[in-house]
Amino acid sequence: QVQLVESGGGLVQAGGSLRLSCTASGRLASTAYVAWFRQAPGKEREFVATTRWSGGRTDYQDSVKGRFTISRDNAKSTVFLQMNSLKPEDTAVYYCAASSCYSGVYSIRSRRIYDYWGQGTQVTVSA
Repeated sequence: QVQLVESGGGLVQAGGSLRLSCTASGRLASTAYVAWFRQAPGKEREFVATTRWSGGRTDYQDSVKGRFTISRDNAKSTVFLQMNSLKPEDTAVYYCAASSCYSGVYSIRSRRIYDYWGQGTQVTVSA
């Protein structure tokens, strides 16, 4: 069983930066992916970024490419999301998610592959 705890959310002005952290307890498989999703009020939860736990592969939603960076510290069982040049439309609850062993059947952007979820952290970007 894996538990995920997010931190680092808050209120920031447009153009500012925040760094989110997601710390996992329990063992993650080397083929697992750890991702960030977000959900704005009245909208569906959407994929933001993901990284393979063993390294070597990352993916981003087009709207955050060049502004957000996902990274990991395996020794600390932590995944980070560095968010720069924030926009009001980035306002949402951000969730960390982790998969079990990845089989390749579904896209790494799909919620289907993520078995474990954190409780979420609020990010609010003011204009």
